[in-house]
Parts: sequence; C-alpha cells; structure tokens
Amino acid sequence: MVQAFLGDRALTTGQLRAELPDVPAATLYRHVGVLADAGVLVVAGERKVRGAAERSYRLVVEAAGVSAEDLAAMTTEDHRRAFTTFVAALLADFDRYLDRGEPDLARDGVGYRQIGLWLDDAEFADLVRDLRAVLLARADHRPVEGRRRRLVTTVHLPGEEPPVGLS
Repeated sequence: MVQAFLGDRALTTGQLRAELPDVPAATLYRHVGVLADAGVLVVAGERKVRGAAERSYRLVVEAAGVSAEDLAAMTTEDHRRAFTTFVAALLADFDRYLDRGEPDLARDGVGYRQIGLWLDDAEFADLVRDLRAVLLARADHRPVEGRRRRLVTTVHLPGEEPPVGLS
C-alpha cells in the first residue's frame, strides 16, 4: 500500500482501491487509517463528494522508513517477513503491469536484471552513494505531460565469499 504512494502521489481511498483491486475494501480502509494515525500518511486535501468528505492522502517518506535502530533490533525472522512482504508487493506491481494487457517491456522501459560485482566495502559504499545521488536528482520531478511514474527498485545482497587465495 505504501508503494502506491511513491513518487509524491496524493491518492484518495477510491483511487488506491482501483490500484490495489486485490486488497479487500475493509482491509484497505483499515490500513489507511492505521498509516494515517501513525503519521505515515497525511491528509493532502479534502473535497465534498455527494455530501461526504473525500480525503486524499500523501506519504510522509521519512515516517515510512525503518530506522537503523529498528533494523538492528529486528530478528532474522522479522527480516525474512519484511523482505517477503517487499518482494510480494513487487510481484503484485509486476502482475498489475502485465494485467493491463499487451505488455511491451521495451516500449514501457520495464526491465529486471542482476549483476555480480567484485567490490570492497569502500567501493560498495561509493556505488550505493552514487546510485542514491542519481535517483535523488530525479525524485523531485513532478507529474507533467510526457512523464509517467516509474518504480525503481534496488536490492543489495552480499554474494558468496571469494575462494581462498583470490581475495
């Protein structure tokens, strides 16, 4: 649900429901309430629709993250559940893309790949810093004619240690 708001989007619960049709309405409304109460979502606007107030919500990115302290306190099973949830949301995003009909990955700029790099800790830290800078340089782009929202997902995992004598 949080991922639907990425890209500085303001969504009503109706718009969110249209984007997440696999989530039961009661569950969606309950989760929006929990996220709003926790300060992860804020009311970005309100308008009258048939006499009722329709609110649009926006993600508070800083509140949606997990702090270093919280990460350190998580157990192995906590991390496994969190990553499984992350991957499940990624799969659901891809399924929704495919379900739009006639996918053209080249035209739509869709890709998925993995590369193995041999980097020491300092080189890896530089890579992460550089990737972050490239992404953040574009994070403030607003929706305008000709732009479409794109989800960019990164995952960094350590590979196996090099064989003895090759380090």
